[in-house]
Amino acid sequence: MRVILFGEHCRALETLPPQWPDEAAGRAFLWVAVEREAFRAETARIQAALQAWTGGQLVDLHVSDLLNVHLPSHFDYTSWYDLLVFRRLAPAAELPGEPAVRGPQPWLRAIDTSPVGFAVFDRVLLTVHPAGCPAVEFMASRLLQWPAGGRRPDSPADLMLRLVNHLVDGYLELRRQLTQQLSQLQQELLGPRRRRVDWQALLESRNALNALEDVCEDQRSAVQEWLDALGEWPPEADVHAARERELLRLRSRDVHEHIERVLGHVRRLQASAESALQMHFSAVAQRTNDVMRTLTVLTAIFLPLNLVTGFFGMNFDSLPLIHTSTGVWVAVAVMLLLGGSLGWFFWRRRYLSSRLG
Repeated sequence: MRVILFGEHCRALETLPPQWPDEAAGRAFLWVAVEREAFRAETARIQAALQAWTGGQLVDLHVSDLLNVHLPSHFDYTSWYDLLVFRRLAPAAELPGEPAVRGPQPWLRAIDTSPVGFAVFDRVLLTVHPAGCPAVEFMASRLLQWPAGGRRPDSPADLMLRLVNHLVDGYLELRRQLTQQLSQLQQELLGPRRRRVDWQALLESRNALNALEDVCEDQRSAVQEWLDALGEWPPEADVHAARERELLRLRSRDVHEHIERVLGHVRRLQASAESALQMHFSAVAQRTNDVMRTLTVLTAIFLPLNLVTGFFGMNFDSLPLIHTSTGVWVAVAVMLLLGGSLGWFFWRRRYLSSRLG
């Protein structure tokens, strides 16, 4: 568990203070970052601390939401705090020991969609995250090393938006890797030596991309609901507070735009996978057409030859050429001439070529 006090200086506290810290005056606020299993074990102590600091606790339903690892991204609110559950998109190796929704393909297993919960009070931000969440560790270390006079978060909502933005940007860093891996899958699907396609793996990949799209749409809906709730907050009389509110809206729109970029990239991956599948079917159909065209040409060449052999195979005694010593060679010459002429004709028409034109 991390407890960080934001005041004139940003410093880490060793434990949860039983009362609001004396030095936390004015616009100071606390950030409590706790792993999900630790939150499950210390829910009562955290609830008591929230009651002492803010005069209110988390609703039991929201506690269950923060502990649920299968909950989709969503936003909810009460009169004393807002709740945002946001499913992150990050490399699975960064989150050891945390159950998550993962894709069946190797390149999709690299993405972990474990949820991160945010409870935003007026002076407290509570985050419930997976074990070893890099986004929380990065933000905590960065804020504790922030230089004096730096642009630190002004409120729990501001800090929450920065964390969400970092979670979204974590997926943007994986775009090149996912694109390369999908290109390899397409090359295997469309390769000239490809004779057998793993249709089960291909179907699972498409289903995983659809699930990833659903995750991104839930993220977008959650942030949009936060934006709507932010617009319904009562107006601030103080100029400085009104400016901070406008900065919150600006940062929220920026997060929303980043999620739109992620969703657009996922849909492009879907379209690329679908295009590769259609190209595979087109290549198979083209190869089938080439085979059928070759067989048809061969049939057309041998059809008159079969006619010649059938004519001279009739059981009549007065057929021409059958009683002469040169008759067989005349028949062979006629058959070779017919076969060669038809072969040359079909070759000129490019019926026996892999190129059409």
